[in-house]
Amino acid sequence: MILVLAGTSDARALALEILEEGYSLLATVVTDNAANELRESGIPVQTGRLTDDEMVSLIETKGIQAVVDASHPFAEEASKNAISAAQKAGVPYIRYERESQTFHYEKMKVVESYEEAADIAAAKKGVVMLTTGSKTLRIFTEKLLGKPDIRLIARMLPRIDNMEKCEQFGLPQKNIVAIQGPFTKEFDQALYKQYGVTLMITKESGKVGSVDEKVEAAKELGIEVIMIGRPKINYGKVYSNFSDVVKELHKTVVPQMTK
Repeated sequence: MILVLAGTSDARALALEILEEGYSLLATVVTDNAANELRESGIPVQTGRLTDDEMVSLIETKGIQAVVDASHPFAEEASKNAISAAQKAGVPYIRYERESQTFHYEKMKVVESYEEAADIAAAKKGVVMLTTGSKTLRIFTEKLLGKPDIRLIARMLPRIDNMEKCEQFGLPQKNIVAIQGPFTKEFDQALYKQYGVTLMITKESGKVGSVDEKVEAAKELGIEVIMIGRPKINYGKVYSNFSDVVKELHKTVVPQMTK
């Protein structure tokens, strides 16, 4: 059996391909919504965050033969736990990660951390649209809320816990865009125009995360962009297409099911 860290659309597609190759698998995700989407695709799933020790226990009880980490490029803690768990349990670890993209835009600055992005934004004036999710919302509300020349707009998934975070950190309802993508360039442009955005903050999530649409929309409107680069993690074996992941699995694990 293969353990797949999933939760994104491309992770679901990879899990289905692994099943098609004759492997049994178990996917792990954090949210109920992601779990439901996996179940609808016929993929066995377990919901909830796992520490490395909890993942070791899961590997041992389920007879996991390899860990395929297809988590989001910014799910840093999940990846580190998976690497550690695979080492402790003595099973192969394989990383699938979306390809990175290169952007050429004179008004875009690439930074290495959320804190750096928040500091740069705090020195600006105007309307800042944050599209990096709720996980690091506190960093930006602490730096930007209350500044008389800055209006912070946060775009995030329409989940109850996200709305509770916004309330907890003091972000007004009128500054929340609760919606689920992916979005077209035209949609992003309409949103930027609606709020009069002068600076957009995003992270390098890859094409599947529609980052190119967000950046291209900003570029055409002359809006400044701050791009947060991916975490620097030593994954070991990393692949950016499904076929290479499957090939690597075939080197180490014999399928136990028939197609």
